[in-house]
Amino acid sequence: MDVLDKYKKAWDNQPNDSEKVSKVDIYKMMKSKSSSIVKWIFIISILEFILPHLTFLFVDYEEYNRVYSDLGLEQFAFYGFALTYVVYAIFIYKFYLNYKNISTTLDTKSLMNKILKTRKTVKTFFIVNLSLFFVYSAIVSFITLYDQLKPSSTSKILVFIITLIIVLSISVVIFWLFYQLLYGFLLRKLYRNYKDLAKLDE
Repeated sequence: MDVLDKYKKAWDNQPNDSEKVSKVDIYKMMKSKSSSIVKWIFIISILEFILPHLTFLFVDYEEYNRVYSDLGLEQFAFYGFALTYVVYAIFIYKFYLNYKNISTTLDTKSLMNKILKTRKTVKTFFIVNLSLFFVYSAIVSFITLYDQLKPSSTSKILVFIITLIIVLSISVVIFWLFYQLLYGFLLRKLYRNYKDLAKLDE
């Protein structure tokens, strides 16, 4: 039994004349917990964006660009990265708004709605990121290897395409599990708060 459950049990055993004060105190505690969880979602999304870019400190950026240039994918890479930055910027801003809105919420029903909205935003973030990863990786991989397979038979090209789809699908699953590990724990805690708030509002 966690601290919140003990607090709620103590509230249930109090006289009726102290019920309102205790109920407000429990709401404040749950609001504080929810706000903290959403703040961590916001922080993790920023770190997820920044940390991969630290690899450029150890990689020859010009050589990295030359690979795309040799494949004729320089513009594709530019717009692909630009789209990724825009997507991250939008969702990081949304996570910030969710944190700010939950922190300033004044009633139980509004807090419950903000929690549901936050969960929906995070799940949309998963789907958009994984979709971009799949499409981007598929295009780059296909163009990279297609020239080498041109002289091959149709059956070999078909095997290559099927293998590519399988490998990318496995990669998407791995990234999905990574997101579940990274954000899933926080989302489950947030949903438990939502269910507790629903009981509190009865």
